[in-house]
Amino acid sequence: MIKTPRQNNEERNEKMTAVKTKKPANDKTPAPTPAKQQLPLKRRLARCWELYLLLLIPVVLTFVYKYIPMYGIQIAFRDYSANRGFFGSKWVGFDWFKRFFAAPTFARMMKNTVLISLYSLLWGFPVPIILSLIINQLRFPRYKRVVQTVLYAPHFISIMVVCGMLKIFLSPSGGLINLLFGTKIDFFIYSEYFRTIYVASGVWQDAGWGCIIYLATLANVDTSLYEAAKVDGASVFKRILHIDIPALLPMAILNLIMSAGGLMNVGFEKVWLLQTDLNKATSDVIAVYVYQQGIERANYSYSTAVGLFNTAINLVLLFIVNKIASKTSEVDFV
Repeated sequence: MIKTPRQNNEERNEKMTAVKTKKPANDKTPAPTPAKQQLPLKRRLARCWELYLLLLIPVVLTFVYKYIPMYGIQIAFRDYSANRGFFGSKWVGFDWFKRFFAAPTFARMMKNTVLISLYSLLWGFPVPIILSLIINQLRFPRYKRVVQTVLYAPHFISIMVVCGMLKIFLSPSGGLINLLFGTKIDFFIYSEYFRTIYVASGVWQDAGWGCIIYLATLANVDTSLYEAAKVDGASVFKRILHIDIPALLPMAILNLIMSAGGLMNVGFEKVWLLQTDLNKATSDVIAVYVYQQGIERANYSYSTAVGLFNTAINLVLLFIVNKIASKTSEVDFV
C-alpha cells in the first residue's frame, strides 16, 4: 500500500512522540493512577443526608418568602383590585411608571434618595475599615474587648430608640448639642440639617458592627508576615499599608458591591420617624413615598410600580459596581 506524504508525516510524528514520552528504565516515579470514580448522587446524598436536611430548611424558606411573592409583581402592570384578583384586573402596561415619572415630587425624591445613600456610603463605608485597623493594633486583650463591646452596642438599639435619643439631644430646649454650643436651634425644622443627622447617626450605630467582618479577616492573617516585617524594620504604618490593607481588600470590595446593590434603599423607619413637614425638601425619599401610596392610600399597583422601579435601579447599580470592581481589582463576586 502506497502511503501519501501526509500519512508518512503523521507516522513520523507519532513515533517521535512515543520516544519522548517513553519512561526511562531508572525512573522510579509511580505511574499516574486513574481518576477516582465519582460516587452516584444517591450515595452522596445518603452519606451526608444530615447536612442536606439542614440545607433544605433555608432553601425552602428562601423560596417561600423570596420567590413566591415575586408572582405579585405583575400588579405593577395592572389596575389591581382585590375583588377582581390578579388576572381579573385590567392590564395597563407602563401607565403607573409614567405616572410616577410625571409626579411633581419625582425629581426631589430621586435627588434625596441618591444623595442620602451616597453620603451614607461615603462616610459609612471607610469607617468600619479604619476602626478594624485601629482595634487590630491594640495589644491588651481586656481593653480590646471593652472597646469592641462599646462599639458594637449601638447596633442593638432599635431605630425607634435612636430617633428618640436624637430628638432629645437635638432639642432646642435642654438638648445636649444646644447646651454645648449655647444655641437654641430646632434642627428638625431646617431641611439642611436632615442629611447630616441621618448619616451621622447611621455611622454611629452601624460602624462598630460593620468592623466585625474585617476583624475576622485580619485574625486570619499569617503572623509570620508581621514578624518578618518587624525584622525588616517596617513601622506600624508600613505593616498596615502592606499587610493589613491588602488582606482586607477583597472583603472591602465585596461589601462595596453589596452596598451599591442597596444604594436606593434608604432606611424607611428612620426617615419616617425624623421627617417633619418643614424638612421634606431633603427627607422626602422613595421608600416613604411607597409607604404613603401603598399603605395609607391603598394604591397597590402604583406603589408596586414605584418599588419595582427602585429595585431595578439597585440591580443595575449592582452589576455596574461589580463590573468596575472586577476591572480595577481583578475581584469579581457576581
